[in-house]
Amino acid sequence: MRKHVVDAYWSFRSPYSYIALPRMRAMREDMNIDWNFKIVSPLAVRLPVHFTRQDKMARPYLLLDSARAARYLGVPFGRPRPDPIVQDPDTLEIAQEQPHIHRLTRLGAAATRHGRAFELAEQVGRMLWDGSVDGWDQGDHLEQAVRRAGLDLHELEAEIAADPAAFDAIIARHESDQRAARHWGVPMFVYDGEPYFGQDRLDHLAWRIAQEKQA
Repeated sequence: MRKHVVDAYWSFRSPYSYIALPRMRAMREDMNIDWNFKIVSPLAVRLPVHFTRQDKMARPYLLLDSARAARYLGVPFGRPRPDPIVQDPDTLEIAQEQPHIHRLTRLGAAATRHGRAFELAEQVGRMLWDGSVDGWDQGDHLEQAVRRAGLDLHELEAEIAADPAAFDAIIARHESDQRAARHWGVPMFVYDGEPYFGQDRLDHLAWRIAQEKQA
């Protein structure tokens, strides 16, 4: 059975990216899908002005809907503590200094070099979003999650410190590829030139691949 290569654009700050992971794991095993993971910066980093233009109802709805989607799919869920993005909860203004998300996204770029971006997203995403960890940026929570992904946090961060521009270039290339694929959001999947935006489009993607197998 040949592998079906699917580009997967994914962000550590996106609840829907996290919610998609268990089905992505199942599709990898059941449908022989090779997820070509391309971790990108969240919109809050790429276009912070976006949040100042949002309707005030947008964020409360996202909080409600993401928690509901997780419950519907049976995925453990809780907002990360702390939020990977430093943002004013009232004005939604994005701070200029973003230590958490830059650290996480560069780790994703480093894992890409080692061929384990999916595993890193799975383990770190679970640590951030399953509601079991308070203060993920403290202690050894991140170190243990990276180890479960088959990588070493200190080695990855040493690689990044030696040449941060190289890892930022990987992230920028992923973001450029994403726009070239005709969307900007996450999670987004691209198969045979077709974009599928949102965790709720995984069923459409599975149907598309199944059609090809039947042809």
